Amino acid sequence: MDYKKLLFAAELGVAVVTLNRPDKSNAFDDEMTRELLDALKQVERDETIRCVVLTGAGKNFCAGQDLSAFIERQKAPTGLDVREHLLKGYNRVVMKIRALEKPFIAAVNGAAAGAGLGIACACDLRYVSENAKFRMAFIGIGLAPDSGTSFLLPRIVGFGRALDMAITNELVDAREAFAWGLANRVYPPDELMDATLATAKGLASAPTRGIGLTKRALNRALTTDLESALDYEAYLQNVAAGTADHIEGVSAFLEKRAPQYQGK
Repeated sequence: MDYKKLLFAAELGVAVVTLNRPDKSNAFDDEMTRELLDALKQVERDETIRCVVLTGAGKNFCAGQDLSAFIERQKAPTGLDVREHLLKGYNRVVMKIRALEKPFIAAVNGAAAGAGLGIACACDLRYVSENAKFRMAFIGIGLAPDSGTSFLLPRIVGFGRALDMAITNELVDAREAFAWGLANRVYPPDELMDATLATAKGLASAPTRGIGLTKRALNRALTTDLESALDYEAYLQNVAAGTADHIEGVSAFLEKRAPQYQGK
């Protein structure tokens, strides 16, 4: 795929999407946002891709919005409708990552701030470098949270910590991020991608249809009551029980062999 501001590679069921503006700390401009949305569509449609890794080129994961591009649009004669900018861009990215019924890992190799933090939070897992740092960033330029941070971050680290990050704008390092649950695992910088890809390959050979249904269940449970969650679990379990992966898993268990899942 011919992208200008992303790198895209797929092998052994794993797609690696790399934000590729290292000179801008992988900050988003409109073109990179469009390319990421296109890459997510490709990942969704390609049945051979069963796990996705998102990372950043160079020293950082993603600094959020490219403010120079943002200010240029604000100063243009047509101005900038920030709500429209979010609805067409970051909101679609966050929703697509959450809705993709494939495991999604953020390999956070450095700073993740603003929209970059929001997109990392949207991923299912966050494997981070010891050099990783997280910052809400919005209040630092007089803005309110966006890119899903007000919804996702409190559910990951708790309301108090999320509010602290939002209003003090202080950095959270990798050690704190792990203690708070924001990072699932922490690795030395030179081990991050190898470790992330090892997990991704394992997930790509797992019953990925079941993983997709698991994402559905957890997404629904974020905004529902217990009785509704139980009912939805029962519905999804009925779907899962009809998959080829379930039949293969049971057969392998009874035959005392390793299962060969196909993601179907």
